[in-house]
Amino acid sequence: MRQGMSIMTEPLVAVLKGGPSAEREVSLSSGRECAAALRTEGFRVEEIDCGPDLATRLSEMKPDVVFNALHGRFGEDGCVQGLLEWLQIPYTHSGVLASATAMDKQRSKTVFREAGLPVLDSRIVSAELAQREHAMLPPYVVKPNNEGSSVGVYLVHEAANGPPQLAPTMPSQVMVEQFAPGRELTTAVLGTRALTVTDIYATGWYDYDAKYKPGGSRHVVPADVPEEVFEACLDYAVRAHRALGCRGLSRSDFRWDESRGLDGLILLETNTQPGMTPTSLAPEQAAHKGIGFGELCRWILEDASCGR
Repeated sequence: MRQGMSIMTEPLVAVLKGGPSAEREVSLSSGRECAAALRTEGFRVEEIDCGPDLATRLSEMKPDVVFNALHGRFGEDGCVQGLLEWLQIPYTHSGVLASATAMDKQRSKTVFREAGLPVLDSRIVSAELAQREHAMLPPYVVKPNNEGSSVGVYLVHEAANGPPQLAPTMPSQVMVEQFAPGRELTTAVLGTRALTVTDIYATGWYDYDAKYKPGGSRHVVPADVPEEVFEACLDYAVRAHRALGCRGLSRSDFRWDESRGLDGLILLETNTQPGMTPTSLAPEQAAHKGIGFGELCRWILEDASCGR
């Protein structure tokens, strides 16, 4: 076990799931799957559906380590990581700074550019402006700057009559990003190594339903792409993981325009806490490399640390 984690036969693991973000349902599923796998691996596990009383519940439970299965705001953006640091409980995945930076799409792009990684042009504007006029020439995408799982994403086509009408639940500030045509590729990083490349086929836009509903998308593992593109995905994912300061498991998403060869490969974002559901990409890639789901959860747990 890593620093800060008690050495005992059956450590008590608190699996954090649910929470108040837009990705609550996915997190509940991830939490259930991970908790079941960890029990099979011999750990004592308590599941916590996270709310405002999280600090109190953790203080009373006194777990040896936390497995963070939260997704989205509060659970993936450095907030709960800061709480766990304060409570001095070892936890899985990335620390406060890496989590906060990766969740801020605009800020993470700055980090990626400094690392020499290819990213799209984008800007942060008010939701009011994004609905009043085109904030950049179409085609472009409008989305929250700090949500994942394609929550609240609007694609504005070249033939669009005007800017999109956003849902009232959208934040007051949104990201407007150049649209990148092409195929959806993704690569998970476990520790210091990239696993493989997945080619994702969805009917239409690869949105929240396509990601998480059974049959919503089809995954080809490993991706049938040119070797130089495949190797670039592996390289870019490791470099993004390192540039952000990630730990444990991360997953980087790409768009690839076949007509432009390697120049058409663009890094979209890095997820510091990828989904761990039956249809999730990172466990699928681990399985392709011979790492079963229980073994993957154990590895993530044993990589847990405190004070990063």
